[in-house]
Amino acid sequence: MKPVLLLDVVGLTRGMLGAETPNLSALAGDGFAAELAPVLPAVTCSAQATMVTGKLPRDHGIVGNGWYFRELNEVWLWRQSGALIRGEKLWDEARRRDPSLRCANLFWWYNMNTTADLGVTPRPTYPADGSKLFGIYTYPHGLRLELESALGAFPFHTFWGPGAAIDASAWIARAALHVIEKHRPTLALVYLPHLDYDFQRYGASDPRARAEVTKIDRVAGELIAQTRARGAAVLVVSEYGITDARRPLYPNRVLREAGLLSALETPLGWEL
Repeated sequence: MKPVLLLDVVGLTRGMLGAETPNLSALAGDGFAAELAPVLPAVTCSAQATMVTGKLPRDHGIVGNGWYFRELNEVWLWRQSGALIRGEKLWDEARRRDPSLRCANLFWWYNMNTTADLGVTPRPTYPADGSKLFGIYTYPHGLRLELESALGAFPFHTFWGPGAAIDASAWIARAALHVIEKHRPTLALVYLPHLDYDFQRYGASDPRARAEVTKIDRVAGELIAQTRARGAAVLVVSEYGITDARRPLYPNRVLREAGLLSALETPLGWEL
């Protein structure tokens, strides 16, 4: 089976292909580009689960980046267990057709307790003293030390939050190339989150956001070029596009005014 790189460049739209994206545009020119209607809700976890199962959120169960767990009376976000996705993953189906297939998953979500052969995902640890240590979880577990020895520590502070920047996506791309070169997976899933940041922070038409398109094209372009040089087919997908927002909506306020939501004031602010 020919090796395949499935590269998720979140926020990328067909309208971005052009002068700002010479590498991604060249890939589209060599093959084709098509529009993909996003699922509802158009959020990372739901969209990725649909891509790997071919099912809608109502069927695979990933109805958001988090949801209300009735048994716990809590909302939990950014869960990690692959067992939460109902339905067969594409690598399981591919492995049934070719038992020699090896799958590597780098930063697509639900990447713990996975049936993929190799996995890398962001995962803080929480010591008993209440502190929080940033890091990654890998499978096999020794892969973490291998990647950190080769590339340095994952720049977690640039993966999300106020410090979000291109560094995280650049590290992920280098890690993907390392895994592809050393472990030679048949199927490699790679997630580059960078366009999510400033497009949401500033708006899709803001010059500060548009400047980031060229940065992610450069990062993706290097990974694409080196992967294709090794004979792999490359598919680039996107979970959704981001447009400018002109009128904010406050659903929690509406629910609270209707008596359907209560809030508790804590030292850190309001908690639902």
